Formats: sequence, structure tokens, C-alpha cells
Amino acid sequence: MSFDRLIENIVKTQNPSVVGLDPRLEYVPEYIVSKKIKKYGKTLKAASKAILEFNKAIIDEIHDICPAVKPQAAYYEMYGWEGVKTLYKTIEYAQSKGMFVMTDGKRNDIGATMEAYATAHLGFTEVGGENIPAFGADALTVNGYLGTDGIAPLLEKCRAYDKGIFVLVKTSNKSSGELQDLKLGSKTVYATMGEMCEKWGAEVMGKYGYSGVGAVVGATYPEQLTELRKALPHTFFLVPGYGAQGGGAEGVSKGFDENGLGAIVNSSRAVMCAYKKEECDPHEFAKAARREVIRMKEDIISYLPKLKLPD
Repeated sequence: MSFDRLIENIVKTQNPSVVGLDPRLEYVPEYIVSKKIKKYGKTLKAASKAILEFNKAIIDEIHDICPAVKPQAAYYEMYGWEGVKTLYKTIEYAQSKGMFVMTDGKRNDIGATMEAYATAHLGFTEVGGENIPAFGADALTVNGYLGTDGIAPLLEKCRAYDKGIFVLVKTSNKSSGELQDLKLGSKTVYATMGEMCEKWGAEVMGKYGYSGVGAVVGATYPEQLTELRKALPHTFFLVPGYGAQGGGAEGVSKGFDENGLGAIVNSSRAVMCAYKKEECDPHEFAKAARREVIRMKEDIISYLPKLKLPD
């Protein structure tokens, strides 16, 4: 399954982190923005072109040391159809550099509508007998709270096209406990959702012991990470909340297995805006991003065993 490819990338780079490409225009150095506005005017096209140049430069600097990127769809949709085009081109460019791409869309629906989402992000759209990838990501984040009706169409695409999904289980935001920590009998809602991920994943198992159904489990809740790692041995974790939201490397280490695998930790703004934190020349933004990726990698792996494929 697709997470086999992700795991192989993680071991190859010795880096269990993913860069979230969630760009707002204010993150992009002014010299890039000004250049695009001069060419295209004060338009959504100019903004989208600036973001694409920004993304490509970061990808060029990190693709050899980072296994994956995670573009958040909302940050592209806010720039209209030109922004959505930039999302497509970002996915395409990252994959051309050998990176695993997760689209963070948190899609959630049932029936034909979920089938359409699955086709758009993980499958192929048929046009006159030709099958064309609309976005072509390797994985998609999804909301599982409509139950199996909302997941089954995605599993079909995972099987057919070697794709993966990450289901929201225990999210990193402060109010997540309002629902996710409630008890259903003796179990919490998040534990129940985790068990459902294990069940759904049984249909799409990979060769390294993890299925094509992953779980989003926040870095801000290390106790729950520990609990869920033990309870969900076949579920790969996407771990947001490191850094800016307060999650630390020691805490996120609880989401990994004895081979240093089983999870990938996300950082977005800290990488994209590293040049601002360093107060370096804005023309060096991509190299600053690379330095932050290396810093994050070294921080995380200092709490892990050497990353290796299972025997």
C-alpha cells in the first residue's frame, strides 16, 4: 500500500517528519509577491503564482532530506481556481522530486459525494474513455464521523491505486476533547474511532505491518499517543501539533514503534517562515526552511531508535 512507499522514504531520509505546505501570501517573501503583482496585477492569479514559486523553492531544498509534504487544501482554495491550480501543480512538482504527498482536506461525506471526493483526490476521472488524475495525491486526510459509508469509497481507491488515508482520531486542537474525549460506555470516542481505523485497515494491509488507513493523532496529547500506539498496532499516525501548537519531540516519540516507524510528524509554519524567525535575507528563505527541517529531524530522532524497516 502507499504507506509502504512513505515508510521507505522515511527510512531512506532517516526523517519521520512531513512539511505542511500551508502558505498564506504573507509567508511569501515580498520580492516574489511584488514580481508577480507587477506581471499579473493585484489578482488571485498573482498570489497563486507567488505561492507556487515559494512552494517549488522549498521543495527543491528539502526533497532529499524530507520524505513528504502535506499541502492543506484550504490555503489554496482561498485563492480561487488559480489557487486550486497551484495545489495541483504543487502536488505534481513534489512527486516529480520523489516526495510522498498527503493532501490535507479532511473530506467527509457519503455515497456518490464521497465517491467524487475519493476520485478527485486519490483516483482517476474518466473523460471520453481516458482516465485522468484530477489531483493525484498519495494520501488524503478524512473525517470518519459519518462511519463506514464515508470510508468505503476511499478504501476502493486505496486498493485500486496504491493510496492511503488518514482518519481524524485525536486531533491536536484545544477543544478536541469536547467530543473526542467523551465516553461511549467504557471507551472514549477517539479510542472507538481508532478501533474503526484498525477494522477498515484490515482490507488494505501493507508489507511493513501498517495498513493504508492511518490516523491523525495530535502531538499535543502524548498520553493519548502512547495509548493509541499500543491499541492500534497496524495504524500509521500523522502527528500534527509539533512546535507551534506546543507538541515536543519527547512527546511525539510515543507515537512510534520499536523500529522508529509508525508515525510521521508535521510542521508547517515553522518551516515556511523559518527565514523570518532567523531574520535572514528573504532570498534565503528556502535554505532557512532546509535548516529548520534538519533541526526538526534531529530533534525528533534523538528520542527514537535508528529508523529501519522491520526484519
